[in-house]
Amino acid sequence: MNQIVHKINIGHITDIHFKVLELVNEFEFITSRQLYQMLEIKGVDPKSQDKLNNKLDQLVKSKILTRYYFTSDEGKGIYRIYCLEKMGKYLLNSKEIESKWQPSDNTKPVPMIKKRLAGNQTLIAYLMKVKAFDSYVVKPAITAKVTAKLFKSTGGSAKLTKNNKSIHFVFEVIRREDEWKKKFVEKMKLYKDFYDNFIQGDSGFSSLPQLIFVCEDEKNMVETFKEIVKNEVELSQIKLLFTTDLRQNEKTLENTLVEFKLVDGKYKMENIELKLLGM
Repeated sequence: MNQIVHKINIGHITDIHFKVLELVNEFEFITSRQLYQMLEIKGVDPKSQDKLNNKLDQLVKSKILTRYYFTSDEGKGIYRIYCLEKMGKYLLNSKEIESKWQPSDNTKPVPMIKKRLAGNQTLIAYLMKVKAFDSYVVKPAITAKVTAKLFKSTGGSAKLTKNNKSIHFVFEVIRREDEWKKKFVEKMKLYKDFYDNFIQGDSGFSSLPQLIFVCEDEKNMVETFKEIVKNEVELSQIKLLFTTDLRQNEKTLENTLVEFKLVDGKYKMENIELKLLGM
C-alpha cells in the first residue's frame, strides 16, 4: 500500500489512472479497446492505445487491476480484459467513489463475462453513433412484480431523447453457453412478469422500455426467436427486436434492428429502419 501512495505522490499514478479505475468499476469487465473508446467519449485523451496499455500494465503490476486474456471467437487474436482488484477498490473508496467490488466478482463464469463485453460494445456503439443518445446504465435492476424477483439485463440500458420525448432501450445479450435455451426461457419469464404488470415508474422507467436481444450472429437471432415462440414467452406489449454483435459495427445503427413478422402462416425475418438511431 505504501508503494502505491508513493507512486501517487511522485506522479506515477495520475488522474487518467483514476479515470480508468472508475470505468473498470462501472463496467465490471471491460477490454483495453473499450476503455480507450470510453475515455475518448468522456473527453479524456489517452494519447494512443499503446500508451493506455502501458498505464494498464502499471495498474496490473501494482495489483490495482486484474487482467485476463481471451481468444476472440473467430480465433484471430487475443484481447485483454480488465477488472478491479482489492487495491483498486481501496483507491476508489479513498476518493469517496463507491465500489461494490468483492473478490468473488473476479471468478464469474466466462459466458457471463462475454455477455458483459458484448453489452459494453453495444452501449459504446449507441454512445458514439446515435445522436439521440441521452444516458446509459450498465446494469439496470428490474423487478418482476408477481415473483418479486430482482434481475438485471445482461447488456445494460440506453435512454434516447428526441424532441423532449424519451425512450429506454434494454439490451439482453444472448450467448450459446451450456443450457443457454433453458436459462434464456427462465429470464424471459421474468421479463414477461415485468411487462405484463408494468405501471409507469416501475424499475425507474417512465414508460415501457424497448427490449432488444443482442445475439451472437444472424442464425442465433432465429434460434432465440424460436425459443420465445415455442415456450410462449412472447411480450404482447412491445415488438420483439433483435440485433447482433457485428451489426453494432455499422457506420449508422438505423438499419441494425430486426423483427420477425408472420407472413402467410410463416415467420419471416425483416430488417427495420429506425430513424431515431441515426447520427
